[in-house]
Amino acid sequence: MKKSKKWIIGIIVLLVIVGIGWLSFGHKSESQNEKVVKVGLMSGSKADDEIWNSVAKTAKDKYHIKLQFVHFTDYTQPNAALTQHSVDINAFQHYAFLNDWNKKHHTDIKSIGNTVISPIRLYSNKYKNVKQIPNGSQIVIPNDATNESRSLIVLKDAGLLKLKDTKNGLLTVGDIKDNPKKLDIKEVDASQTPRLLNDSAAAVVNTNYALTAHLSSKKSIFVEPTNKQSKPWINLIATNKDDENKKEYKDVVKAYQTNKTADLIKKNYGDLELPAWNRKFN
Repeated sequence: MKKSKKWIIGIIVLLVIVGIGWLSFGHKSESQNEKVVKVGLMSGSKADDEIWNSVAKTAKDKYHIKLQFVHFTDYTQPNAALTQHSVDINAFQHYAFLNDWNKKHHTDIKSIGNTVISPIRLYSNKYKNVKQIPNGSQIVIPNDATNESRSLIVLKDAGLLKLKDTKNGLLTVGDIKDNPKKLDIKEVDASQTPRLLNDSAAAVVNTNYALTAHLSSKKSIFVEPTNKQSKPWINLIATNKDDENKKEYKDVVKAYQTNKTADLIKKNYGDLELPAWNRKFN
């Protein structure tokens, strides 16, 4: 074998060894520097997945954080998983839900950043505006504590009810002060509200259930205003109190609160969901 060929073969072998070494050690070192954060989410739509996949890319590219998503099907699961340290942070609830959860379960889960607000709407298959609703009509609202309270405020803002001034926290139908149209307020599971539209004058429907039921926003006859009363309904990213100052968790919030995320929310949801981190609630 000629000397020149031996040199060429030697160089190739050396390059192969260097390449293997970089793949084995360089990539491993890069991977070791990457922090993993487990995020608890409700099983959502393709739109939700697109938004969170974008956040994951930003977290990885800008903050060297790898997001691992853990999906749940029941609203009682993400906070329980958080207190059991099965996830590091979660993003599925608003402040009213969180405060109620902490009170009932004696936990200390904290918000570390706002995400979106989803104004709920009063829908009707029969009427074009609130004033057309006849006396004695049935109005359907969700029966869980936070959404019942929220729905009653919506009916009040729509001019259908007057509510007592109460400092007891969440409102119930017992806090109705004046019901001039003698409306029959029917409380049902939130998931059932869209199905009862044909049997009632109107129904307050949460955004997620309106989307699931393919309920057109054209059927909406009143939209919850976004003002200082809306603050309890702002959605958030949460973690346990002991972890609320962890840099990597705060960096995930930064990865979420971007113009890119806001654009994706607008693209996928229009005005059904609104970015809450850059909005004033006066």
